[in-house]
Amino acid sequence: MTTNNLINFASYIPTPEAVLTVAYSPIRLDLAGRQPLELRLTAPTIGSKLPIVILSHGFGPSYYIPSKDGYAPLVQFWAERGFAVIQPTHASSRVGGLSADAEGAPFFWRERVAEVRAVIDLLLDIEEQAPAVAGRLDHGRIAAAGHSFGGHTVSLLLGARLNGEAFCDPRISAGILLTAPGRGGTDLTAENAARFPFFDLDFAHLSTQSLVVCGADDNPHFTPRGPEWHADAYHDGPGARALLTLHGVGHGLGGIAGLDAKETEIEAPDGLEATKRMTLAWLRTALGYDAAAWASACGALAGRASTLGHVKEKPRG
Repeated sequence: MTTNNLINFASYIPTPEAVLTVAYSPIRLDLAGRQPLELRLTAPTIGSKLPIVILSHGFGPSYYIPSKDGYAPLVQFWAERGFAVIQPTHASSRVGGLSADAEGAPFFWRERVAEVRAVIDLLLDIEEQAPAVAGRLDHGRIAAAGHSFGGHTVSLLLGARLNGEAFCDPRISAGILLTAPGRGGTDLTAENAARFPFFDLDFAHLSTQSLVVCGADDNPHFTPRGPEWHADAYHDGPGARALLTLHGVGHGLGGIAGLDAKETEIEAPDGLEATKRMTLAWLRTALGYDAAAWASACGALAGRASTLGHVKEKPRG
């Protein structure tokens, strides 16, 4: 295991050894009626039938983090342990997104969903631009993960509905919602309800197996409800099987967006490591890579690593 002197209790959560990775950036996908979609692909240099994770970035304050160039701590960890991670630069990105006067600006919530779909549609095109990875991706094992506003994007792809409209993509077989927005409408302050009408999601149709990750001290400014707001998808969504709550990590979960980034309001190495290890374990089990990974990680978190957080799970029906 790579030495990290800042990791303490998280080291008790089991995780595979890291392997060498390769990254391709920028990969460009031609989309009709707009500029190309740019993305980064990071994957192990060895192995075949690599499961895929599409990571949807947030709308944070940095210029570059909300793009293909952010979230290195999380992306690198997943890729070093067996996953091909694809990071689209969404239309809402300040550095590489669509024009500020384009329809849907500045949040482009609908376009963001379409971009994730396009990534899945064009996986063969992506492989053509990444020779060391070509032919090694498993197109039948795809997960989607989203942080903050990216969690809104992924919620829709996992089955949440907005004004009765469905956006679910059945090609995505597992999801992770990282400090994602909760219910909108009357759960928001009046100002935010007016500004973010697209937050008014109905999670009752979120049927894809999912992990919801929250910060115990992540107090959102959108709502007076407090940190519990971020757990709404778990409580309302039948497919949201597990809720991971971490202590002392803030909205950035200890630093997933980037080390010393503006989005990392609380730099917490042990909490960040727990985030990385627990989400990896969920992905490994949910995508059929290691049936015991999630249970083993949960056992460690409930034991010697219990100061870092806890997991709540719904009974299997």
